[in-house]
Amino acid sequence: MIKIATRKYLGKQNVYDIGVERDHNFALKNGFIASNCFNKSHSTAYGYVTYQTAYLKANYPLEYMAALLTANSGDTDKVQRYITNCTNMGISIDPPDINRSGVDFTPTLGKILFGFSAVRNVGQNAIACILEARNETGEFKSLADFCDRVDLRAVNRRTLESLIYCGAFDKIESNRQQLINDSELVYDWAQSRAKDRASGQGNLFDLLGDGFSSTQNKRVNNAFETAPKSKPVTDLPPQKKLQMEKELLGFYVSDHPLKSLRQIAPLLTPINLSQLGEQREDTRLCAVVMLNNVKKVVTKKGDQMAILQIEDLTTQSEAVVFPKTYERISSLLQVDTRLIIWGKVDRRDEQTQFIVEDAEPVETVQMVMVELNPQQAGDMEKLHLLKTILQEHSVDKEKAKMPVIGIIQTEKSRKLVRLGWQFSVQDSRITVQALQNASFPAHIKSLTGS
Repeated sequence: MIKIATRKYLGKQNVYDIGVERDHNFALKNGFIASNCFNKSHSTAYGYVTYQTAYLKANYPLEYMAALLTANSGDTDKVQRYITNCTNMGISIDPPDINRSGVDFTPTLGKILFGFSAVRNVGQNAIACILEARNETGEFKSLADFCDRVDLRAVNRRTLESLIYCGAFDKIESNRQQLINDSELVYDWAQSRAKDRASGQGNLFDLLGDGFSSTQNKRVNNAFETAPKSKPVTDLPPQKKLQMEKELLGFYVSDHPLKSLRQIAPLLTPINLSQLGEQREDTRLCAVVMLNNVKKVVTKKGDQMAILQIEDLTTQSEAVVFPKTYERISSLLQVDTRLIIWGKVDRRDEQTQFIVEDAEPVETVQMVMVELNPQQAGDMEKLHLLKTILQEHSVDKEKAKMPVIGIIQTEKSRKLVRLGWQFSVQDSRITVQALQNASFPAHIKSLTGS
């Protein structure tokens, strides 16, 4: 046992392997010992593995990413990061499909198909039962066909609902609310048929035989036509669908609430949450996020604060709202809402947190768009006038949240530039009017409609 008493950076040194058996200690030329260094054999092994994985990712990206997702399916943060990598690589992730999915993530037709094992409430026995029924008699044609062919002792009601809510039946019936309502009746119907078969009684259509139908498929279809159905209903709202996907799969798959903001978000937020750990402490930042959870906390003084679970298109992270800020923005902190948050980076106990200082719902953000030609952009007098007008409308920093975007228009290009957050304004409409009065072409643009 040894204890490191002190550390000292020596700059670049020539290193010599002293060949201590089972250890990797190196003697530096000035007499210092560097501990736990890699010798040539270790470096070669790691280099070779790195080369292999890089080769697979470059030449078999679909298969490589599917294997990576499967290997890390229990780690939501890693899976979300790899799904983001897939998107950046042009690889789509399809939600589970009752007629195509296997146990794990599967590469198919240029996409990666979600595996049953990553769906909550779907156990190994249920998966084996579904795959066995599908392999024996082909694809499932309807919800009734599925319930009639699988062993309902393995595929219980909760499992069936989870498969419906995560989108596994969408190719059969895209109306998930209709399927949920139908499942309450169809499940009992299928259980009754299973009991009849087990007791040897059978069903009238099972007993008729080939003399009354030209094919076995017709007899089966006739049987399923007798399956009960509930009254037609409208489908779940898109937001509810995504919410259920997130609950059952750990993240959004068929869509993402922030995806529609993908083009404008980088303009407002230079970094994403996955880069939070790379920022210096106390760096002031802005982020467009989805609020996943709010944990209310009472301080020793009796003040309320909150710990938030947030995510963007790259990863999930933790954010803290201290009492003074919480008192001001608590009404905005509703789960499953899209927010723009302002704050700073904080590091405690080797963890990086986002300290929230302000927030605004994405839906209420109205950006001020001001157009400038290249001559105006280089005219110091014009820029000073623009700065003066914006400063007059951003006096109250707590209420001045609306961003200002400059549009630099040339004959061949159109470039968007976000002015610093210190120039955010309180009232977009009044600011636009003031800019227009000063001969600056300006208009309002909602963030959700950009």
